[in-house]
Amino acid sequence: MPKRIVVTKFGDPEVLKYENYELPKKLPDTQVRIKQTSIGLNYIDTYHRTGIYPSNLEFPFCIGLEAAGEIIEVGTSVRELKIGDRVAYSFSPPLGAYCEIRDFESDKLIKLPDFISNDEAASILLQGMTVEYLFERLYKLKKNEKFLFHAAAGGVGLIACQWAKSVGCKM
Repeated sequence: MPKRIVVTKFGDPEVLKYENYELPKKLPDTQVRIKQTSIGLNYIDTYHRTGIYPSNLEFPFCIGLEAAGEIIEVGTSVRELKIGDRVAYSFSPPLGAYCEIRDFESDKLIKLPDFISNDEAASILLQGMTVEYLFERLYKLKKNEKFLFHAAAGGVGLIACQWAKSVGCKM
């Protein structure tokens, strides 16, 4: 039986519980079943655990927004993915990445190339999307620009530094 981590009430880490759970017997037509080998641990998870983000979640609920793994079952309408494909997702509701096996909408998955490990994918997607938004959509960085990036630490800061350097900027 697969295991997952759930939040039993809002609070500190003590409210987390490691438990068995069951998956539906029938996989929805548009979903795939993923055996997850890596999950992303993100600061936003603490917001969900403590209740800082208002939500309509019912206890207990499984937290987590980011994971990678291998497809072990495919819904009847899924054409672009197959059993054995390695995939990842990030920041796609619903919550629930802190688990061993998960059903997920196929159109919200990224198929992973061989040169990216599951650990890498699960640990950088959310931070990478944040930097892409900041440096490509909010403000397009230009070569030789100099700028201040507050709190250039952690996952977002590391990717931001690498991104800026690749563009030819000074951070």
